[in-house]
Amino acid sequence: MNPHTLRKLTITGTVNSLPPDKSISHRAALIAALAHGTSHIDNFSGGLDNQTTLQALAALGLEVVQTIHNDRRTVRIRANGLWSLKPAANAIECHNSGSTMRMLAGILAAQPFSSVLIGDASLMRRPMKRIADPLSAMGAEVALSPAQTAPIRITGSKHLRPISYTSPIASAQVKSAIIFAALHADGTSEIIEPACSRDHTERMLGLERECLPNGYYRTRVSGIATLPARHFVIPADPSAAAFLIALALLADRSELVLQRVCLNPTRIAYLDLLRAAGACIAVESVQDECGEPVGSIVVTTSKLTTPLCISGKQTVASVIDEIPMLAMLSALATERFELQNAEELRTKESDRIAALVKNLRRMGFECEEYPDGFLVRQRKFVPSAPVHIETFGDHRIAMAFHIASYCAGAELVLSEVASIPVSFPNFFESTESTHYGLELC
Repeated sequence: MNPHTLRKLTITGTVNSLPPDKSISHRAALIAALAHGTSHIDNFSGGLDNQTTLQALAALGLEVVQTIHNDRRTVRIRANGLWSLKPAANAIECHNSGSTMRMLAGILAAQPFSSVLIGDASLMRRPMKRIADPLSAMGAEVALSPAQTAPIRITGSKHLRPISYTSPIASAQVKSAIIFAALHADGTSEIIEPACSRDHTERMLGLERECLPNGYYRTRVSGIATLPARHFVIPADPSAAAFLIALALLADRSELVLQRVCLNPTRIAYLDLLRAAGACIAVESVQDECGEPVGSIVVTTSKLTTPLCISGKQTVASVIDEIPMLAMLSALATERFELQNAEELRTKESDRIAALVKNLRRMGFECEEYPDGFLVRQRKFVPSAPVHIETFGDHRIAMAFHIASYCAGAELVLSEVASIPVSFPNFFESTESTHYGLELC
């Protein structure tokens, strides 16, 4: 859409086609791979990252069957218990999925054979020492490249040791990798994090997490003999919902209902930030499904009146995936945004701090970049010529700037959009559906 033709943007309607939650889909498949019997996963994500996890499990000898009915995907995985995987014939391809690589490494650390995990150019640059250290301490042999990145070469051990590990970062991927390995260990392990990362793995396995007096969080997990097969139903992804919420908040008129969204407290902190900044957002019809709170998010006409300022390890950890969209929304709505304590963003699919600063500057915003964040001071000009937006092959950068294109006041031309199906296969259908009432000149 050319924003110069935009007269009025009205976002109304009910959305029940958000993509299934990416994080929960990964974990449901990996837990099914460790179970004894046939697990069924209803509404599994069709995103490329989640399909990568299924392909990896099939390469490890599991029976994986997908069926699609009315655009809803069901997966059946048959496994024979904790140690039932078989060596892959080749290196296991993780493509762009850090979740696949890191969490699967935890399972492979306990399998009595050798494996190699590889990925695309972006994934092969991401840090992997954070999982190699605890898995090695448990008794697996883990080798990385000289840069401490993939390829990850793992020789597993059927007799892993329990571990007490304090992670230097709050990372659900690191924590889950250790949990999956610890299920195979003889004894009780504990993982301690400096902030509260998302807790889907704990919920799905019935584990408890406690806040320690020093503000750190501890999760304990004991080795088990068998894990029963399960039936999972995957709710909609709250990180995907963030893009439509931002579009509604940028609109002149909005009344948008997003149905069956995962409302896990570790995933929706961005809603609290937006409410505090003036957004009118409510949640309704909340009920428990497979251990997760699920309900509707309702957005009505409102504007941000206060710039977003995101800092502190806990706050950053709780909104890490939504930061590109929050930065874009705050910049467009208030001409200000500030981020600190977010150095982890530099090790995502792209250096998201550098990507956001570079593209916001091209749109006319004055930005100051920090090692762990950046500041948007003001918008000094609105470009008259088309603005080239470099997405760096990052799905969240691409989606954030596509949303911005509706209200940027200038034409934005994205370098690519092929990365978007990694997490949101029907993104364009969802953002450009005619039932939203996009009113054009």
